[in-house]
Amino acid sequence: MEEDSHNQDICRVCRCEGSSDRQLFHPCICTGSIKFIHQDCLVQWLRYSRKEYCELCKHRFHFTPIYAPDMPKRLPIADILTGLARSMGTAIRYWLHYTLVAVAWLGVVPLTACRIYRCLFTGSVSSVLTLPLDMLSTENLVSDIFHGCFVVTCTLSAFISLVWLREQILHGGGPDWLDQEINNEGEGGGNIGGGGAVAVAAINGNEAAAPQQEEANDNVEMLDPPPAAAPVPAPVPAAVNQELAPLPDNANAPQGVDGELLHEAGAAGGNNNVDVGAAAADDVNWNPIEWDRAAEELTWERLLGLDGSLVFLEHVFWVVSLNTMFILVFAFCPYHIGHFTIVGFKLKGWVTASHFEGLVTALCGYCVVGLCLVLLHTAAAIIRLNRSTRVLGLCYVVVKVALLSVVEIGVFPLIGGWWLDICSLSLFDATLKDREVSFKVAPGTSMFIHWLVGMVYVFYFASFILLLREVLRPGVLWFLRNLNDPDFNPVQEMIHLPIVRHTRRFLASMVIFGSTVLLMLWLPIKIIHAMWPTFLPYHITLSSDTPVSELSLELLLLQVILPALLEQGHTRVWLKLLVRNWCACVSHILGLRSYLLGDVPLDDPAGGEVIGGDNNVGGAGNNDAGAGEAAAAAAAAPAPAVPPAQVDEEEAHVDDVVEPPMEAMGVADALGGGLGAAHQALLQRDGPTGFQSYIRPHWFGIRILGLVVIMCVSLTCASVLCLTLPVLVGRHCMYAALGDTKVHELYTGACGLYLCLLCIRGINLLSQWLQMGWSQVLNRLRTWGLMASKAIIALFVVAVVIPLMVGVLMELVIVIPLRVPLHQTPILFLWQDWALGVLYTKIMCALVMMGPNWWLKTHLEHIYLGGVRGLDLHLLVCQTAIPVIAALSACLSLPYITAHSLAPLVAPPSSLILIERRIYPALLIISVVTSLIVMQVVQFTRLYEHIKNDKYLVGRRLVNYDHTSSTTSSSTSPITETPQQEIEVAPFVR
Repeated sequence: MEEDSHNQDICRVCRCEGSSDRQLFHPCICTGSIKFIHQDCLVQWLRYSRKEYCELCKHRFHFTPIYAPDMPKRLPIADILTGLARSMGTAIRYWLHYTLVAVAWLGVVPLTACRIYRCLFTGSVSSVLTLPLDMLSTENLVSDIFHGCFVVTCTLSAFISLVWLREQILHGGGPDWLDQEINNEGEGGGNIGGGGAVAVAAINGNEAAAPQQEEANDNVEMLDPPPAAAPVPAPVPAAVNQELAPLPDNANAPQGVDGELLHEAGAAGGNNNVDVGAAAADDVNWNPIEWDRAAEELTWERLLGLDGSLVFLEHVFWVVSLNTMFILVFAFCPYHIGHFTIVGFKLKGWVTASHFEGLVTALCGYCVVGLCLVLLHTAAAIIRLNRSTRVLGLCYVVVKVALLSVVEIGVFPLIGGWWLDICSLSLFDATLKDREVSFKVAPGTSMFIHWLVGMVYVFYFASFILLLREVLRPGVLWFLRNLNDPDFNPVQEMIHLPIVRHTRRFLASMVIFGSTVLLMLWLPIKIIHAMWPTFLPYHITLSSDTPVSELSLELLLLQVILPALLEQGHTRVWLKLLVRNWCACVSHILGLRSYLLGDVPLDDPAGGEVIGGDNNVGGAGNNDAGAGEAAAAAAAAPAPAVPPAQVDEEEAHVDDVVEPPMEAMGVADALGGGLGAAHQALLQRDGPTGFQSYIRPHWFGIRILGLVVIMCVSLTCASVLCLTLPVLVGRHCMYAALGDTKVHELYTGACGLYLCLLCIRGINLLSQWLQMGWSQVLNRLRTWGLMASKAIIALFVVAVVIPLMVGVLMELVIVIPLRVPLHQTPILFLWQDWALGVLYTKIMCALVMMGPNWWLKTHLEHIYLGGVRGLDLHLLVCQTAIPVIAALSACLSLPYITAHSLAPLVAPPSSLILIERRIYPALLIISVVTSLIVMQVVQFTRLYEHIKNDKYLVGRRLVNYDHTSSTTSSSTSPITETPQQEIEVAPFVR
């Protein structure tokens, strides 16, 4: 019996046997216990997996349709016309609906936004009265729609920014003063939370600590108030203070230029003072089913109207209303407030001379609005209007974050770009008068280019700082913010930190960036002028004497050459090695190796003083969160044990007051008190992070001064070398190749730079190979020679032959028929055709990679993944390049042969020139029309099958795989058709 049960055929899905009404089938190559399956089980699995083939043997399942017995061999014309009319009606309905959607979102919304914006800023009452008629006007319709799209983009960006800022305030808490007012409101004022207010009052029991805490925070805030130590209404209970008593002492942690004493985790923990009663009531009244239903209903298709419904018209109305409100609140009011302010202070002429009157006036209006909000907030707090105080405070935070964002993203890079340009004027033999003329001619373009140059400079400066953090000891760069810190959140800093601190940061950053530009650009140029007068200025005109903007060199250098260098891993490794060797050499001279690199044992200070810190921090990671190393030093030892005279020069004091030790006042009180301080103390229970102990030698201040001087001299010398050596090498190479022809210094500099890097790379490889013996060197040379030969062949085929053929084909098909008249002889410039062909080839490759899967995309993916080292020359040349070259050759040669060999036999001589010129675009049009016809035939065939299936299809029949036939074809290509035998089963009901 057991043997019979084992031999019984069962379904691979449901593990049941077959029956008369549910037969078993073997539709694929699989054998054994997974050979058979029920048809309904298979159909259900295919719907779930969304695949049409077996996942094990890759054989495609086949079904044959089952039609009604009364189905004719050919469908009647009436059925075809009825189905065609039904399909056309559906298509027309969808077309009308999508046209309405496009007109609403791409026409009505931007047009109303543009004309409402224009009406508000016209400044006359008549424009407001004629606004309904202006909405229906067709004058300047296209331009108004484009301008309206920009206005809608700005309003939607402002709305999204407001929502995101609200989320930031909810998650990270508001400013200290705003949360303190909320807590005071909950303690002394209205019974907002019901029973929950009593619980809050019980927790925040000591109200007398709040005024003292405000005074202490005001004293520290002028220098560098810690964002994490948020002032809360009362300290933690005594039990909590007793538990936190043995924690490390952070009371005397100093503040640097940009250093952060504490993380913002405490602020996030201490600022979220939620009403317990209200939260409990919300939890009781919350219905997850209703929220889930609302989230499921509102999708992008339903929002935009792509689901076929007309609900989107309501969304269009709300978007138009939102645009109007945001234009009125965030554009109209600030602009006119700023306008009245500027006129009142008689600054109209200065603002007009800036060529950006609207932008400057709006920013001035926002500044005035911010000052008014501060005054109104103060007045509301004095007369105890709690709700008004809260609203005014939130409005001030919004204006503050907006202005700080403009300063950080717009003003700072713009100033940096102009400073770079001013310091490099003599490099291009330009003057300030030239810059003034170019600014007056095109102010928008000039400002954008300088802003872009400043942004790129800031980006590369930050990249270099990140590289320095990988080399230097954690804690050396305490005065610079760590962008890799996961707790770094610039928006939270904008919310919590005061304007005074942001102003100091901005000025300090400007000093750092400006000094760096002076050391690396202005001073080297002056030295080159003094020592080598004939070397400068750079030649920035093409060989055809066509002038090019001086800034093009900087832009292309920063956008083309430097990104290509940063993408090379060995270049970054070289730079990192160079920095480390420089630090080792300078630290050996000055005796600062423990301070700079941190790789010196601390057991033997050798006459120095060990500054303690977090020894768990690795020397390579340097993930300091912006905290000063003196902060960690103060945390390692009690405050009374360190007199003020022995504190690091990097520490910043407030009136030279030494705070009492944390053991004497409690951790929570030292950090400001309250739950926020308790959370911060718990987070820092293992001591401050981002700092590594080091040995501080005697005369530490003088040694640091010497380090700064050597660093400045090294930066200047390195800049002189970078400005002269690559250009000099490139000039000699270009002179040897082109003679006395003047070449743009961009090409000479790029050529010289790559040659220098190639020489360095060769010397590096040769030094590594010589250590392995001559036999290994010969093997490496043989391997690299073979790789270079394959790369040269592949480069010739891919970068020369194919682009040249593509460029010539595009020239014959498009350019010559459009630009060259019939009475002129077209001339092919192969160099220009090749250059354009490279661009066309890159575009075609991108389109192929974004398209569906086919053999060319598969080959390109394999070639890209293999790289130069794993280059498969057979795949590249034989299987990829030769078919493409054959197709391009056919496209080039067949029209030429037809026009010059077959056309003279049938056409008169007067029309031969017309045939030769127009045959390429004619064949292109014929190919496109043929493709469209084939596509329409396929679509009509599908429509015919769809009509037939809708009227006569009653089920489907699964097709078994014939295991008795040869398995050769199935093993080589299991997805293709195989011999099959059909078995009629019960119809599958759709």
